[in-house]
Amino acid sequence: MMEGPVDLEPRGATWEGMADRIGELAPDLLVTNEMPFGPWLAASPVYDADRAAASVRIHEEGLAALAALELPAIVSSRPVPAGERLANEAFALRDGRYTPLHHKQYFPQEPGFYEASWFQPAMPGFEVFEVGGIRLGVQLCTELMFNERSRRYGRDGAELIVAPRASGASIGRWMTAGAMAALVSGCYVVSSNRAGRTADGQVFGGRAFAFQPDGEPLAGSTDTESIVAIEVDPARSRAQQSQYPCYVRE
Repeated sequence: MMEGPVDLEPRGATWEGMADRIGELAPDLLVTNEMPFGPWLAASPVYDADRAAASVRIHEEGLAALAALELPAIVSSRPVPAGERLANEAFALRDGRYTPLHHKQYFPQEPGFYEASWFQPAMPGFEVFEVGGIRLGVQLCTELMFNERSRRYGRDGAELIVAPRASGASIGRWMTAGAMAALVSGCYVVSSNRAGRTADGQVFGGRAFAFQPDGEPLAGSTDTESIVAIEVDPARSRAQQSQYPCYVRE
């Protein structure tokens, strides 16, 4: 899991430093923040086709940069064309092979996060996939606030929920959402976030985090370490799913 800096380019010194650190940690599965490359489109309330196309292009360049990390598996998201808007597509790179996993379904519409103006889903979401030797589901940013989706992932056999984010300065609500997602699903929950202040003054809160299947904290990024590796045990998730409150039926 990681904090990705604002306006990240898939080249240059900043990216190279991140790539070196990721190489040192050598994770089996890297979870990036939501749409990690380039400017944050949803800062503007008005859809702009040229800016949308530029974001698609830089994320296509980002795919090559991610593949060059040569990791067994990566989960991230990127904008892809979807009619008159974009879709926010979560995907997996497995040994460099691309697999779409999920299109973001739920969008905020408020200052700094006018996502409903920019995005719409073009495929269903909330399926379980095996990626990097673990069964996982995706909840992109705002979707982590929907516990019913987390609970369903647990019922469908997921062992890990990944939640790439681009969320603001308020961190407490996201920690609560991550803990509750783990508690109701019996899954590990791992979330990466965009971090820093843009030239226009918008703040992204950073703080990547991981929770254990019982909802207890596992790890998080710090002021001195923005990329963090953890160990997960799928068997622990499966065991937790027979415990309270996961076994309780609606």
